[in-house]
Amino acid sequence: MAETKEYITQVDELGNIHISEEVLAVIAAAAALEVEGVSSLASAGKDLADLWGKKNLARGIHVQVENEQVQVELTIMVKYGYTILDVARAVQDAVFTNIESMSSLKVQSVNINVGGVSFEKEAAKQAQ
Repeated sequence: MAETKEYITQVDELGNIHISEEVLAVIAAAAALEVEGVSSLASAGKDLADLWGKKNLARGIHVQVENEQVQVELTIMVKYGYTILDVARAVQDAVFTNIESMSSLKVQSVNINVGGVSFEKEAAKQAQ
């Protein structure tokens, strides 16, 4: 997460609306996990939540907002048998669409890192 800014403020006629960057990261995570071929999200490196054993839906997702422009970077694990490029593009589209529709902020970029390929237990057992 970006450390310089925790909330994005939008001025409304009735007052201010504050959206946490954590909320945008959770939206991105939910969108990515709905894409067929994504097995999980992966952390780009070890973070404190991993060391303490805490699970967080937004783990491995970095959101940066400047001038109401959102930049997202996330790391995914792709299921074996799926085309990595197709899955990554589908994740980009899903994250882009969900953040823009739910927050009314403009998404500048969605960068996908593929952390690896996961094998389902059933497929691994059949291969033996």
